[in-house]
Amino acid sequence: MYVHERMTRRPTVVMPDYSVAKAYQLMKEGRFSQLPVVDSDNKLIGLVTEKLLAEVNPSSATSLSVYEINYLLSKTKVKDIMKTGIFKINKNALLEDAALVMKENRISSLPVTDGEYLVGIITRTDIFRAFIDIMGVKAEGTRVAISAADKTGVFAEITQIFASYGIDIRNISNINENGRLEMVVKVRSFDVEKAIEDIKAKGYIIESVQEVR
Repeated sequence: MYVHERMTRRPTVVMPDYSVAKAYQLMKEGRFSQLPVVDSDNKLIGLVTEKLLAEVNPSSATSLSVYEINYLLSKTKVKDIMKTGIFKINKNALLEDAALVMKENRISSLPVTDGEYLVGIITRTDIFRAFIDIMGVKAEGTRVAISAADKTGVFAEITQIFASYGIDIRNISNINENGRLEMVVKVRSFDVEKAIEDIKAKGYIIESVQEVR
């Protein structure tokens, strides 16, 4: 799965000559934690974040009046505070690459580019939604968790058992820990008892069977 399949297209952006006050308003209205900064050709040139805006926003202890504060914020430009040299990702990158960059750098979103141009933004929420779809969490059917030794042929044997009963596999995933494999298989059927018995007979451990309707 690629970033461009899950990203938000045409994200809200700011330009370098926008006032800090306008950037703050857009961020508040859209409930964003950060906004890409682009030039007139839509080239990505930076990022403005909640933290950066907070740093230029006078504290409640200031002696400035509300009018003076508003004037100050209207005169301060995005280009004066924006962050450059930011993390970004190409639209054709794998979704897991985006997840890794976000995790390792503790960031909640990434601007998505096509060359130098901004084409979208990918967020942790987009990653979570993709994970839900990959796991088939909301899809009707039966979720079967199977534990086995991590060895060649396990996937083939288990999928063949389901196939022998005409059961279509919707989603399949696995976690490998300490030489053990836990497979989570989501099938498009509620009639799985015979398949489950055959899987057990092959020496596999059924951790759970859950119907999703």
